[in-house]
Amino acid sequence: MDDFSNVSSILTLQSLNLPPENALAALLFATLNYMIIVFCNLVLILTIVLNKSLHQPMYLLLLNLPINDLIGSTALFPQVIKELLLDTRIIQYPACVTQAFFIHIYGVGSGIILTAMAYDRYIAICFPLRYNTIMSYSHIMKIITLKWLFNLIMIGVLFYLLLRLPRCRSLMTHSYCDNPSLLKLVCADTTINNIYGLFTVALLQVVSVWTVLYSYLQILLMCFRNKGSSDTKNKALQTCATHLILYLLLESLGLLTIISYRLSEFPPQLRRLIGVSTLIFPPTLNPIIYGLKTTEIRVKIMHFFQRKIRPL
Repeated sequence: MDDFSNVSSILTLQSLNLPPENALAALLFATLNYMIIVFCNLVLILTIVLNKSLHQPMYLLLLNLPINDLIGSTALFPQVIKELLLDTRIIQYPACVTQAFFIHIYGVGSGIILTAMAYDRYIAICFPLRYNTIMSYSHIMKIITLKWLFNLIMIGVLFYLLLRLPRCRSLMTHSYCDNPSLLKLVCADTTINNIYGLFTVALLQVVSVWTVLYSYLQILLMCFRNKGSSDTKNKALQTCATHLILYLLLESLGLLTIISYRLSEFPPQLRRLIGVSTLIFPPTLNPIIYGLKTTEIRVKIMHFFQRKIRPL
């Protein structure tokens, strides 16, 4: 019988398995990528917050996306940079749980926010005359508040179920911390954890995917039925297509990560690559696609930097 009281509070993460000659390049890439993510998302946040003309439903919903991306990338990159810089794979158990908690907050939050944004675009394009009534300021605040409360409660319960179980191992199966990896350290019955995890994943996928696909399908049908300006229709279609591609990218990476844990024969290196990609590509692309390609936001950002670099 394992002596749970003697289990170390120090965990050992799986190695990134990088050749020594590639470690420096990986360190530079991770550092530069994190700096780009922080800079672009902070610019997007400040642009929306500091410009009252952007305090509209669409942009208030969008504001949550860079905040959520910063949570996810900050949970991952500092630990990866530390691992590459100091050549260490050791992490304290409380720090590992904290990292996993915020990574899951990011993952669930991304899906909910993109779903709310798809619903907002559906109302704006399909019911333009009722948009201001339906998407009022109070309604938007309720959506945002419920989004964060639902996310925190759902992930809080997930980690409560994890932390109640005794741990008898210290070697992680992943190069960063998440709930499935931490669950593998447990020496107890994890049936309740697995049922709750599968239930929440299924619930989120059904609601999110159905809402997004229905919203964009209705937008597509509205654009083809509308006899108005072709430029307006093309702009709406281009915007929705770009958003849908990014949503499908996030969904595909997330589902592949979940499936990889359920299949014992899944290559561990590929599992780690997919998991890291989920935390790299969306936070990098989101501020560019959702922010810089939006005309109103791009104009505000350009005016801000023009004022800063204009000679006195």
